[in-house]
Amino acid sequence: MADRGRIKGLARGDLSPFRSPPMSIPSPQRFLFGDGYELDLGAYELRRDGRALKLPRIPMDVLKLLLEQRGNLVTRDQIIARIWGTEVFVDTDNSINAAVRKIRQVLRDDADEPQFIQTVPAKGYRFVAAVTEIVLTEGNEVIAETAAAAGVLRTPEGASPDEISPDHATPAAVSESPAPTKAWGLRTWAIGSAIALLVATAIGIYSGWSHRPASVPPPTRVLLAVLPFENLTGDPGQEYFSDGLTEEMITELGRLDPEHLGVIGRTSVMLYKQNPKPLDQIGRELGVQYVLEGSVRRDSGNVRITAQLIQVKDQTHVWARQYDRELKNLLDVQAEIAQEVTDEITLTLGDRRAATAANHSAVTHAVTSYEVYDLYLEGRYFWNKRTETGFKQAAEYFQQAIAKDPNYAPAYAGLADTFGLMSTWSMAPQGEFMPKARAAALKALELDETLAEAHTSLALIAENYDYDWGTAEKEFRRAIQLNPDYPTAHQWYAECLAWQGRFDEAFAESERARQLDPMSLIIASDHLKILYYSRQYERAITQSQAVDAMSGSASGNGIDCYSHIQQGKFAEALTEIQGSEDDPLVWAIRAYLYRRWHREKQLQHALAKFEQLAPKLGFARTKVSLLAYSGSSEDKDKDRLLVLLREAYAQRSPALTQIKVDPQYDPLRSDSRFHELLRQVGFADEQRNRNQQ
Repeated sequence: MADRGRIKGLARGDLSPFRSPPMSIPSPQRFLFGDGYELDLGAYELRRDGRALKLPRIPMDVLKLLLEQRGNLVTRDQIIARIWGTEVFVDTDNSINAAVRKIRQVLRDDADEPQFIQTVPAKGYRFVAAVTEIVLTEGNEVIAETAAAAGVLRTPEGASPDEISPDHATPAAVSESPAPTKAWGLRTWAIGSAIALLVATAIGIYSGWSHRPASVPPPTRVLLAVLPFENLTGDPGQEYFSDGLTEEMITELGRLDPEHLGVIGRTSVMLYKQNPKPLDQIGRELGVQYVLEGSVRRDSGNVRITAQLIQVKDQTHVWARQYDRELKNLLDVQAEIAQEVTDEITLTLGDRRAATAANHSAVTHAVTSYEVYDLYLEGRYFWNKRTETGFKQAAEYFQQAIAKDPNYAPAYAGLADTFGLMSTWSMAPQGEFMPKARAAALKALELDETLAEAHTSLALIAENYDYDWGTAEKEFRRAIQLNPDYPTAHQWYAECLAWQGRFDEAFAESERARQLDPMSLIIASDHLKILYYSRQYERAITQSQAVDAMSGSASGNGIDCYSHIQQGKFAEALTEIQGSEDDPLVWAIRAYLYRRWHREKQLQHALAKFEQLAPKLGFARTKVSLLAYSGSSEDKDKDRLLVLLREAYAQRSPALTQIKVDPQYDPLRSDSRFHELLRQVGFADEQRNRNQQ
């Protein structure tokens, strides 16, 4: 077994300070040192003058080891054995450096003139300050041993602890200890506790980042999935709260250290809420090394959040915490959990603290009351439903949050996202809702320029309403710079690039979105569109079938149908059209197919049915009409289609964003009127815009 191999490996190292003690001797409870510092092992907490100091697990364990072996040289190999075991092949040099640097930062120690931790070049470290151990005997009697770090008792080479007498102690140790014999008993017991903890470490109580063959270099970026937090309130009406907390944790973790820590998007992880799977399967499906799972229980004024970080490979629990807080402090709790998770992971990969600290300041947004944040979570919950009813409910909640706190930037970003998608998906008048979306996004950025969501909304407005491709690209890039793990920014940027005909770049962004949200149907569907626009019809058909398998149903009226039309496989395309006979979209697709197939009788019947049902389309009527009247190179048909295109332009319709690459407009590409429309939509200036960036 792997655990046995680790223990055997430990025996081969230089473990002279860790020899077995008499097991009846108790372990130290606290170490006191310096000016009011106290390491409480029972509480697993470092304090100064009674105030808790934040120190992540790995630095905490390194400090504990140094205190146990104060005055002795603790080699880097011994630190590796204690923290990671002997079969770990991560960048431990940088990890140790980062841990010691963090300890010095918290203790305000100077590496050049150390009060506590002395560096022994090319060897390791030594704790040089005086330390007092506080322990409990079997009779619960408190005993304190004070020893100068330079005068601790040492085990002579080749001797076992039970062979050592007080005579082996250095003079300093004997003179400074009030009871030499008892002190030696405590010392041998402390040494014994070290080996006990070391063995516990070896069998996996403390887990490092990964165990892999030495020939495989450690990855520079770890992927983490935040699984849906479980709602333990017993009230289904509180699902929005646990789901909102899940989304916020994804956002916060994604912003902490994006260069080295990637976080899977919400869409993919939410699939496991109703369909839980074993962790190893989740790890394979999402391609992650870690998962964070937890639960939420709340009442009128308080919330209890439990969270545990699990390494997928061996399902080791890296840590588990419980947080009991007043609801008004929920944002602080989220930031605290996010920071601890990132510390646990990044410290195993090397010194990433600078990047983490730089990004962390942008994570928490000031909010005047928990009620405001509660409304924001409800808004995001309904926005993620991606339905017309959901968008309307989301807008109401975001507006209520803004009414209660006009300075809460995320609520404005949520409102911008809502109005932007309602307009793009023809659920609302473009000329009314896109300006509202712009105003909300600009207000969000006025309050907090670091909101990736607001920059992404501005990009959506720039391309779908302004036809301003240069500004759209600038805003997408800014959003991705602020939050590289925001899948929607990559997804929409991929579309933006594809509509300009920049397919290599588009596929790269689409793949990035897929990696971040591998189970997202909308990201997968948008990838199919890029394949279609790039004329890769066979690949689009094949991957469309894979998307259908992922969704559990046929997509209907999808890319496979359109691709078969472009291939001239009209009979196959006809069988793929799905929907009710009173759906105007069904008849629009049939009209396009029959026009390409030169089936005049069927075409006229399809057009008549479409015109009869078209009023049901509402704001989407012009967009769907463009499809119904596409596909012919005859002048009269081209004239009708160009009239519709100019009508769409007057409406600032998002349907025009794809005219440069959509095959349905191929019959118009030699027409000067179409080229003028391309110029109006911004494509003639596309290269100039790119050169100016």
